[in-house]
Amino acid sequence: MQRSPPEGVSIPAQREKVEERGRELGSSKAAEFVDPGRSARTIDERKEFQEMIAYLREHPNVRYVIVYMLSRFARNRLDDASMVATLEKLGVRLISAVEKNIDDTPTGRMLHGMLAVINEYASSQSAEDVKYKMGQKAKNGGTITRTPVGYLNTVEIVDGRRVRTVAIDPVRGPFIRLAFELYATGEYTVEEVAQELYDQGLRMPRDARYPEERGISTNRLYVVLRDDYYCGWITHDDEKYQGRHTPLVAQDLFDHVQMVASSRNIARERRRVHHHELKGSLFCGSCHRLRGDRRRMIVQHATNRHGNVYRYFFCNGRFDHICELPYAPIEQVEEAVENHYATVRFTPEFIATMRAELAAMIDEQQSTTKLLQVQLTKQLRALDTKESNLIDLAADNSLPQAKIKAKLREITQQRDRLTARLDDVDEDLSTAAEIVETCLQLLQDPQALYRRCNEQQRRQLNQALFEALYIDEDLNGDIQVSHRLKEPFGILHAAQSQHQAATGRPEATASLRAILPTPKRQSAPPQPGKGAGLQLTGAALVGGPWKVPGSNELLMVGDTGFEPVTSSV
Repeated sequence: MQRSPPEGVSIPAQREKVEERGRELGSSKAAEFVDPGRSARTIDERKEFQEMIAYLREHPNVRYVIVYMLSRFARNRLDDASMVATLEKLGVRLISAVEKNIDDTPTGRMLHGMLAVINEYASSQSAEDVKYKMGQKAKNGGTITRTPVGYLNTVEIVDGRRVRTVAIDPVRGPFIRLAFELYATGEYTVEEVAQELYDQGLRMPRDARYPEERGISTNRLYVVLRDDYYCGWITHDDEKYQGRHTPLVAQDLFDHVQMVASSRNIARERRRVHHHELKGSLFCGSCHRLRGDRRRMIVQHATNRHGNVYRYFFCNGRFDHICELPYAPIEQVEEAVENHYATVRFTPEFIATMRAELAAMIDEQQSTTKLLQVQLTKQLRALDTKESNLIDLAADNSLPQAKIKAKLREITQQRDRLTARLDDVDEDLSTAAEIVETCLQLLQDPQALYRRCNEQQRRQLNQALFEALYIDEDLNGDIQVSHRLKEPFGILHAAQSQHQAATGRPEATASLRAILPTPKRQSAPPQPGKGAGLQLTGAALVGGPWKVPGSNELLMVGDTGFEPVTSSV
C-alpha cells in the first residue's frame, strides 16, 4: 500500500519553489520555518514567525526571507505592514518566490501594497464563503464539525461519487448510549458513569497527545450528556436544525438526562458516593435556630461488625465540632418530610376565593388593555400622517433636507417605541394569573402528589417549592421539619395565613393585591417608551413548578403598576 508523504504535497512543492528562488539570488538556505495550516488571530500567536524573528536577531548575516507567496506570509494589510517593518529593522528583505516583481523600487512597493489589499479581500471573502456554506450545510442537516465520540466520519460511494457522511461508531456508540441510560436513572454520578464505561471496555482513541490507553474523562462525558447532537440536532449560530445523522438516543431519554443534570446543578449538590432525593434540600435546623447558620445535611452509610448497613443524615457542622444534632435515620427523615408536605397545602376555601378574585381582576385588566390598544393605535396613525406630510415637504423642497431627515428619524424612533409598547400590551396580569393558578393546583394536595412521585420527581418538587427544609429534633427526640418556601409560594402562603377573617374565610382580595396590583384605567394617553411592565422572576413556573426551580425574588412592578405613566402620576 502506497502511503502519502508525511508533509503532504503542498509544503514540498512550496519548498522547492522557494529554494529555486534562493538559487536565483545566489544565496544559500540558512534555516527553514514552516507555518502549519492553522489560523492565528494575531502575529503574537504565530509561533513559527516569532521563532524566525528570534533567529534573525541571533544571525545578523541573513539578508533574505523568502516566502512562497505574499498571501502565505500575511492575510491582512495590518499584519503585512507590521511584519515587513519588523524585517526591515533587522536589515532583512522580504522576497516572494512567485511574485517576482516585488522589490524595493517604488513600483515594487506599490505592487506589494496592492497585493496585500487583494490578499486581505480574498481571505475575508473565502471566510464568508465558508461560513455561508457551513450555514447551508447545517440547515440541510449536515454535520459541520468533527463528529463527537460515538460517531465516525466516513466516506461512501454514491452513484460513483465519494460522499462524506456520518455513521454510528460500532465500538463506542453503544457505550455512549449506555452512558445516557445509566445517568438517566439518577443513581449514578458522571464520575461513576465514566468508571462504569471504562470497566465495560470503553477506550478513547489514542493520539499524539494521549498515546496511552485511557477511558473517557469526566469533563468530556459531561459535555457528551449535554450535547443534543446525540438525539439528532445540529447547532449553528445558536440555531437548531434537524440533522441527517442517525440519533444515538431518543429525544425523551435525552430530555430526562437534562432534567437529572439540571436538578443536581440547582441543588448545588456535591455528589460523591451516597445518593438520595433529599440531598441538596435538607439543612440543619439546630444550626439555623441557634446561630442562623445554613449548613447542609449529608448522608452517611455506617456498617456494623455484622455487615448491616445503617443510613443517616447528619449536619456537616459535626466536622467542625459545632453541631450537636444527633444522626437522623434516613427512613425517619423521609417519613417526616412526607408528613410535612401536608402542612403546606392550600385550603379549598382559599383556592376558591383566590380563583374568583383572579377572574375579576383579569376582566378589569382586559378592559384597560383594550383602551390602551386603541390609544396606541391612534398615536401610530398620527405618526404615519406626520411622516407623509414631511415626505411631501421634502419633495417640494419647502424645508431644509437636514431638518426633514432629523424629523423623520424622530418619527421612526417614536414609532418603534409605540410598536414595542403595543406588542407588550398582552404581557399583563394573565401571565401572572396562570402562575398563581398553577401554584394553587400544585398545593391543593401536595402530600398526595409527593407520594406519587419517583425519586427524581421528588427531588425536583423539593427544589421547586422550598428554599430549604430544616431538620431538627424536639424534646421527645422526634424529627421535626420546618421550611422556607420559594416565591411565589411564600407570598401565597403568607396571604392565606395573614388575611384570615374571623369566620375562617380568607380575604383573597387583599391576598392578591399583595401579588398582583390592581390595573389602573387610563385618564390620559400614555407617554411612549415610559411606564413599568411586569417583571415576574417566577415566570418559569408557568410550565409547571414541578418541572423547574422556583425563585428567591418577589414580584416587582413600578410605581405606576402595570400601566404606563399618566398625567396624574
